[in-house]
Amino acid sequence: MIIELGHFALILALMVAVVQSTLPLWGAHRGDARLMALAEPAALVQLVLVAASFGVLTWAFVASDFSLAVVVSNSHTAKPLLYKISGVWGNHEGSLLLWVLILALYGAAVAAFGGNLPTRLRARVLAVQGMIGVAFLLFLLLTSNPFWRLLAPPLDGQDLNPLLQDPGLAFHPPFLYLGYVGLSMAYSFAVAALIEGRVDAAWGRWVRPWTLAAWIFLTIGIALGSWWAYYELGWGGFWFWDPVENASFMPWLLAIALLHSAIVVEKRESLKAWTVLLAIMAFGFSLIGTFIVRSGVITSVHAFANDPERGVFILLILGVFTGGALILFALRAGAMEAKGLFAMVSRESALVANNVLLAVSAFVVFIGTIWPLIAELLLDRTLSVGEPFFNAAFTPFVVALALILPPGAMLAWKRGTLARSFKALVPALILSLSLGALGFAIQTGQTALGPIGLALGAWVVFGALTDIWARTGREGIGARGSRLLRLPRADWGKATSHAGLGITIFAVSALTAWKIEDIRVVQIGETFPLGGYEVRLDAVDEVEGPNYQSTMAQMTVTRDGALVTVLSPEKRFYPVAAMPTTEAAIDYGFLRDIYLVLGDRQQSGGWAVRSYIEPFANWLWGGCLLMAFGGFLSLSDRRYRVAAGARKVPAGVPAE
Repeated sequence: MIIELGHFALILALMVAVVQSTLPLWGAHRGDARLMALAEPAALVQLVLVAASFGVLTWAFVASDFSLAVVVSNSHTAKPLLYKISGVWGNHEGSLLLWVLILALYGAAVAAFGGNLPTRLRARVLAVQGMIGVAFLLFLLLTSNPFWRLLAPPLDGQDLNPLLQDPGLAFHPPFLYLGYVGLSMAYSFAVAALIEGRVDAAWGRWVRPWTLAAWIFLTIGIALGSWWAYYELGWGGFWFWDPVENASFMPWLLAIALLHSAIVVEKRESLKAWTVLLAIMAFGFSLIGTFIVRSGVITSVHAFANDPERGVFILLILGVFTGGALILFALRAGAMEAKGLFAMVSRESALVANNVLLAVSAFVVFIGTIWPLIAELLLDRTLSVGEPFFNAAFTPFVVALALILPPGAMLAWKRGTLARSFKALVPALILSLSLGALGFAIQTGQTALGPIGLALGAWVVFGALTDIWARTGREGIGARGSRLLRLPRADWGKATSHAGLGITIFAVSALTAWKIEDIRVVQIGETFPLGGYEVRLDAVDEVEGPNYQSTMAQMTVTRDGALVTVLSPEKRFYPVAAMPTTEAAIDYGFLRDIYLVLGDRQQSGGWAVRSYIEPFANWLWGGCLLMAFGGFLSLSDRRYRVAAGARKVPAGVPAE
């Protein structure tokens, strides 16, 4: 009975979404306050209904209700509780329900906290959000119903993909979806503004918090996914330029561009058309990512589904929402005339350069991702675009972005002076070049990528520190230090995020340039060198896990005869899924990770062992988290909360 209630709640949510997407929009057009007022309760009720449906599906997984096809395909009675819960979104149907839940959550957030928005704009934003809800609820109910029952339920399930039975993958999809789906709010604000025919500074202030929140979650989600790939897949890497990885990376790049262009709209009422277009394209690329993951048109280890019919449905959604918004954008282009003028050398120009680099880099990643599909359809050729292309094509944009970021952030609005900005940055430049030279002097016979990445990363970090210090005035150190603590959180958030980017740039360069890799066959009791360490294979034993069988090695790592750590890499086999996995053993350190992987037993009696020294690996995750933390700091600034910046309505003028 409880399963039917969950299914019924989902159908009711669709009906409520239809009401939310039509009546308030008509009310905004007619100026009918009663119809517009329906938007808020409809959004809240839709959230309650979808949350109830999601709760029922979660209960079915926890209780191992094998009358549901999705539970049979993705769960098992012997599976640990955490992975029973994460199994809810570890499949196509459940993850799509999570997608709809988060979509409803954002709509309800506008209803609950958007009280200071103009009435008509709020009604239109919620109506557009409701339209997206209608599309995905229809997709869920018609093609991917998670409550599909089996006539003859089996005694047990087929288990979740063993690669997904990991804490990193338990939390990675929810954060990623909070980012993916969160960009729908920027889209809804953009379409609502186009319908209204007005984009102004206040609109720029309203759209920024939603975009910032989505970008924060997307940053955390991408970082979690990269960390999972690093320690779980046993290949010693952190980013493979896989199509699904790229699907999340492209909206992330466009969201950064949108955040910065919205600043120009808010401060100078310029770049209006470009900002609206970015809002449309950022969510459009989120839909493209959904299509890639669920259509099966591009092969990926991360793909949820391979059903072409579902792919056609998603392609239809993509065409309607992205195409419809672009048509509306073309019709309303005249209403987005820029008001603020600015010189070639100004902060506005620096932000334009930032936007161009980010947008073109996202386009490059997009071309590389879909080129195999284009080649197969048009040229009848099967090919793959791998890491060498992306590294060569994407890296120049990162370098250019890192170079212009510190001086661009310190330029004045409207008209700036490069000499003045560079004068303040001379100490940062000297420190950065010195660190790069030090890195080049220390390394021997290796690529220049490491020292260059060190210098670029340091330039961005020290530039961010210089920028925040420059905001304290020109008085004594004591007075400036006191003023530093009183700076707005948005200023601190900006500096923190930029510093996080600099650390990430350095970490990626260090991991690429200074990594040590060793692959060999090792006999039990044998010792081999790894960088400045010695590694000994002590034993290999068979171990029984809760729902898997493990071949576990014990390996001792020493340095100059002193014990460093004892690691236990594994090869696991999951009998229910009949699937093996590799579990790397990692000794995490501040400056390096020791990374060991056990391979197959060889005919000689030895074991294949892959081992790596991963320099500054933790700096990569730390840099990503620092970027996200900077976003949280900015979001906590009262000036950038959802309701901040609402226009004051003069007395006697009706609210729109």
